[in-house]
Amino acid sequence: MVSWFAELKLVSDSVPNVSAAENAGNPHYLPTASTHRAIRPDEIVLLDLWGKLDTPGAVFADITWMSFSGARPSERHVHAFEAVAAARDAATTLVQRAAAAGQELRGWQVDRAASAVLRSAGYADRILHRTGHSLGEEVHGNGVNMDDYETHDDRRLLAGTGFTIEPGVYFEDFGVRSEINMIVRAREAKVSGPLQREIVALG
Repeated sequence: MVSWFAELKLVSDSVPNVSAAENAGNPHYLPTASTHRAIRPDEIVLLDLWGKLDTPGAVFADITWMSFSGARPSERHVHAFEAVAAARDAATTLVQRAAAAGQELRGWQVDRAASAVLRSAGYADRILHRTGHSLGEEVHGNGVNMDDYETHDDRRLLAGTGFTIEPGVYFEDFGVRSEINMIVRAREAKVSGPLQREIVALG
């Protein structure tokens, strides 16, 4: 991944997060020289990438996708991913509808839309971070965060606002997150890339 970033002339403030099983269950995990291990067969694998073009004023993108190092993820993995994807889509839909209607929307409301889906799926105690953060020239920008968990972010999503939507659920033996990027324009809000619909089986 680091070599791929170099080929595309992308820069980042850290190495990508490629984590498996219990390491994926830590939402703040980053591989280091002393804290890492090889990916084994039949494990959930989380890939979190963030980078930007190496040009003045470039803005970060930050995405997370899920895979499985075997033929088929377990029902437990699938159920968790489906809940996370539904939470992501609920937050995305709220932002898009508000933008299209010209309605005011604040960061905490987006977080609540996502977390409500996870709570209803039985994952209330497995939510360990906010739904999203601002994107800017730094990967965690200065704008509104999708946050009613760490703070109650009351700032509005103004035209030109860029941010992540990244709900996740985390356990002792694995974690699942789906992360996309959005930008709000006048009367519209767009997702900047594809939406992951299922865990990618690699076996």
